[in-house]
Amino acid sequence: MVGLSAQQVAASHSPIIFVDIRGVETLAAYVYEGMFILDSNRYGKDPSGVSGKINALVEKLGGEILVSRMWAEQRLAYPIDGHRRGTYWLTYFRMDSTKMEELNYACNISDDMLRYLFIKQDPRLVDMLIAHAEGHELAGDGDGEAAETSSDDSADDEKESSDTETAEETVEAAD
Repeated sequence: MVGLSAQQVAASHSPIIFVDIRGVETLAAYVYEGMFILDSNRYGKDPSGVSGKINALVEKLGGEILVSRMWAEQRLAYPIDGHRRGTYWLTYFRMDSTKMEELNYACNISDDMLRYLFIKQDPRLVDMLIAHAEGHELAGDGDGEAAETSSDDSADDEKESSDTETAEETVEAAD
């Protein structure tokens, strides 16, 4: 962005404002990916309560949860506030960008969250990311090729076994 002033750069990253039929201005809601590292001890005692707090925070601020699930539970690379293990929680949600500051504040004061990260997603990738997070199989994943290969392999195995039987019959006939 060479040649642009700081105000022009800031304006280019501001949220899009829509005006509906009644003349009411509304902000565009972006889709965000949220990755949270949760306290494993608290999550182990109350899984639905701890993970439910994430959904409740987003919904309280007017957001919509698209997908929310556990990613992994594993040892941390380094201790965070004395914790050596963490539960990674992945969430995709739609929210007005003006509410993100409030969400950051709420996550900062929560004792259940050790760390968190929010990434605004490109609208062209949202459907694919959500389908992947839900565990749906995507076209072109390569799984279809593996299924074809395994069926081809089983057909080859059957052919080999019939060839072996034919050879055994030939040997018996020669005796």
